[in-house]
Amino acid sequence: MWEERFEGLPTTEILGRELPVATTQLTRLLGLALLDPIAAGQGLVIPCCRAVHSFGMRFALDLVFLDSSGRVLELRRRVRPGRFARSAAADSVVELPTR
Repeated sequence: MWEERFEGLPTTEILGRELPVATTQLTRLLGLALLDPIAAGQGLVIPCCRAVHSFGMRFALDLVFLDSSGRVLELRRRVRPGRFARSAAADSVVELPTR
């Protein structure tokens, strides 16, 4: 299922998944928050981002911090709701529903 807030967003392939890219203020602010795991789909790419929060999340996240070349810098598994995660060298973050 594709969440309505992701409609019209550009997509990119990362980690073998076709993911929407958060290019609007709303999608950057909310990320996958307030969604159930089905509506969250495969995940979301947040460009120009070094830190994310999981406030309002209804499930745990796997966070992948990428450098400007798209290489994985850091992976944070099973980040529970109500947390904050940061990677100082990151250029973007991929939010993935923990499966």
